[in-house]
Amino acid sequence: MVTMSLCMIVKNEEKVLRRCLDSLSDIADEIIIADTGSSDSTKDIALEYTSNVYDFQWTGDFAEARNFVSSKATKDYIYTADADEYLDDENREKLKRLKSILLPEIEIVQMLYCTPPELSTVYNFEKEHRVKLYKRIRNFTWIDPIHETLRIDPVVFDSDIEIQHRPESNHAPRDLEAMAALFQSGRRLSKKMHHMYAMELFRSGSDNDFCRAAPAFMQTMEQDGRSMDEVKEALCVLARYYRIKNDLSGFFTNVLKDAVTEPSAETCCELGMYFENTGNYNEAIIWYENALTETESILDIRTSGEIPQNGIERCQLKIDTNTAYKP
Repeated sequence: MVTMSLCMIVKNEEKVLRRCLDSLSDIADEIIIADTGSSDSTKDIALEYTSNVYDFQWTGDFAEARNFVSSKATKDYIYTADADEYLDDENREKLKRLKSILLPEIEIVQMLYCTPPELSTVYNFEKEHRVKLYKRIRNFTWIDPIHETLRIDPVVFDSDIEIQHRPESNHAPRDLEAMAALFQSGRRLSKKMHHMYAMELFRSGSDNDFCRAAPAFMQTMEQDGRSMDEVKEALCVLARYYRIKNDLSGFFTNVLKDAVTEPSAETCCELGMYFENTGNYNEAIIWYENALTETESILDIRTSGEIPQNGIERCQLKIDTNTAYKP
């Protein structure tokens, strides 16, 4: 049987930490927790389960904190958990079985991360595979009988273990603040971070968040080497930004650029919202219908479902009401 280190980073998680640790403490062979500045009883709770509790000076970089706590691990595999997640009884048994039969050549195990839609700030689906268990020390091997080469792609197993994610609060303000700070530090957003930033804006961002993010996505339009996917993400964000600012030139410039390729449901919804807000309900319905039936979402799945559907219903009600009151 393989051994497993449970590694966590926490801050002010007293409401949920015990639930998480209760579901994993008897499965993990060691527990290592890095506290990034709690002001509640989080550290005291952690110490009930392990003596391996470290203080880590928060730098605004989750990867740096994860790397720190992972560096303290000593077992075969590292299991990463957030305090607001847990395993129910059925999936605890699945993890125990997996641990007992896991083949040593498996380097990464993905598990289903389950977040109710009303609690999700980024992802568009209730269940999505995420890396949760990975080998602490990776052994490189040679492959191919001739012209041999090192195998660099990890061996990944997609398990059916379901992790219940139940956050106590909305993480979007924290995440959007971190991504804005990343851009302001002068670092170029990676393709993944670019997508996550745009997606979280559409899923959870306020008007102020869009305004703060706009310079990052304006920069995308000027940078060499950006993919078409990144350009289209930027056009969606900028269309929303210019609509918020009531800058019609900027707004239509960006939605038209998106339409040059295959228009997204996001920009169709932006057009629907623009025409709805100006009282042109028939035109708004056309664009909402395009979002609903003719295009696909690239950032927020709701822009090809409930958002345009609700828009059509609002506009139709306005049209019916106006017609009913005509003399």
